[in-house]
Amino acid sequence: MSGWLRIVGLGPGSEALVTPEVTEALAEATDVVGYIPYVARVAERPGLTLHASDNRVEIDRSRHALEMATEGRRVVVVSSGDPGVFAMASAVFEAVESGPHAWRDLDIQVLPGITAMLAAAARAGAPLGHDFCCINLSDNLKPWPLIERRLRLAAQADFAMAFYNPRSKSRPEGFEKTLQILREECEPKRLILFARAVSRPDEALRIAHLVEARPDMADMQTVVLVGSSRTRVIERDGTPIVYTPRFTPE
Repeated sequence: MSGWLRIVGLGPGSEALVTPEVTEALAEATDVVGYIPYVARVAERPGLTLHASDNRVEIDRSRHALEMATEGRRVVVVSSGDPGVFAMASAVFEAVESGPHAWRDLDIQVLPGITAMLAAAARAGAPLGHDFCCINLSDNLKPWPLIERRLRLAAQADFAMAFYNPRSKSRPEGFEKTLQILREECEPKRLILFARAVSRPDEALRIAHLVEARPDMADMQTVVLVGSSRTRVIERDGTPIVYTPRFTPE
């Protein structure tokens, strides 16, 4: 049987948010490749080999998956959320472009997943209901001055914004800088949603204004959503609703 490669998203955490298409691919796979905690979400079964690796070996992981698919194996590369959003799809295609020409002829498909950004937005209401942008705050693969430039331009354009990888133990200063940039470009009452571990048992959502936001409100399990100037809150008994209107006056 000819091998194939599927690059899939496992969603933000809950098994209920894994798409049927991804579940089917995992059921047919002979091998699953990915970052250690993501591979751990895949149930072991006879005929399936799990290949878990560290987070900083994406290209090596991609080449391994492509080599196995060339050998006729049915390989699934797993990411959390969606594989095309700061995840493994780009890494696999980077390996394809620089690798043997035969890899270009493989049966490769990207199967989408629900991102933490979209899951967090749904929990809160509709904070991304109008134009928005998504920025990875990690400077592992791009320089901080580029991140700062994109932050300022997005704020000046009045986008709602979603931030991935806001604050790690090795670079806690990045999110502090981010908040300072936002305070320079936005009004103090700008709404911010801190959504940690969305869809998992320890899920926690916190709504704050920019003036109240602190760096320690975020970590690497948090996706941060910043509203536009039009984003508002509907107060009610229980959890408030945060949404951005679809209409923007001239």
